[in-house]
Order: sequence, then C-alpha cells, then structure tokens
Amino acid sequence: MKRLVTFIALLLMMSHTQAQEIQTLSGRTFKPKQFGAYGAGIGTITTVNGDFAVMSGAYGGVFLNKKWLLGAGAKSLANNIRLETPDRPHIGFWYTGLVAEYVHNTDKLFHWSAGALVGGGGVSEREKRGKGKDAVFASSAVVVAEPFVQVEMNITQYLRVFAGGSYRRVFGAGGVNISNEKLSAPGFNLGVKAGLF
Repeated sequence: MKRLVTFIALLLMMSHTQAQEIQTLSGRTFKPKQFGAYGAGIGTITTVNGDFAVMSGAYGGVFLNKKWLLGAGAKSLANNIRLETPDRPHIGFWYTGLVAEYVHNTDKLFHWSAGALVGGGGVSEREKRGKGKDAVFASSAVVVAEPFVQVEMNITQYLRVFAGGSYRRVFGAGGVNISNEKLSAPGFNLGVKAGLF
C-alpha cells in the first residue's frame, strides 16, 4: 500500500512539474524562475492635443513568483506636434513612475497581463534652436496614471512580444496652452520583453 501511495504521489508531482514548464513559439519548454527580472521596450500609438502621436518608452523590474513585476518605467513623445497658437511651438511631453504588472499563466504560449504606471513628468512649449538646443517658452509638471492590459506570446526562453491597450490620464497641467484632457488619451501598445522569466 505504501508503494502505491508513493507511486501516485510521484505521478502527481511529475504532472504538476510538467504543467509548470513555460511553452515557447519554438516548441521548446523550460522551467520558470521563482525570482526573475525583465525589461520591456514599448511603443504607443495615441493622440496628444487631438493629433496623432507616438510615445516611446520602456519599463522593467523584478519578476516575483512568476506573476508580479515591480519596477519603474518612462515614456516620452517621439514625434513633433505643434500647438494651435500664433507662434505654434512644439509640445514636449514625458513622464516616468513606478510600474506594477500582473502576468496571468506565464507558462502558456499565449497569456495576458495587466498593470499600471503611476508617476509624474512634464509638458512644455518648445522650439528647436540649433543642434540639440530647445527654447522653452512655458512648462508644467504633471501627474500621470496609465493602466494597461496586453496579450503576450513567449518567443524564446528570454524573449516575449506583446500588444495591448492603455489609457493615459494626466493631472495638473497649468501654465501651458494645453489642457489635461488633451494630454489624456487611450493608446495601442506594441512591445518586446527580454529577461529571466
């Protein structure tokens, strides 16, 4: 009887271990780490001041228990957007903050994650004047909260791609010719994660 119980216990442990292996696009599986870390490069298609905008950025941190990322991130406006004022300066916009992300079923080839970046940054009215120098006409500090949801695919043991949506909510813009509402907008995200999962 003891042998039967031991045999059943071993089978259950083996099946549990099998289910814990991470699936990849290449068909190879690997054992996940209880403690890991990763970084993500991200591009967001959105609007700023009602115009088409691209935000580029990154986030990353420590990956705990195959489920939770705790770290930091940043984004900035990558294309030129002009204000509708007589002198028509460009908008400068960036933000950084803490990031928390929950990854559901990280061992599956396709899975989802959800999280948020919460922090602060700045918005400014600026004009390029020569090599690498901008004339800043006005600026303001802002607070930003950006929750996101995305679908991920494991490419290799160390690489994943993702796509998803987010909503950027901006507070505190003052002293510049753009409102919080025109800085706030939904976005479509594409990115790559690399690290120890």
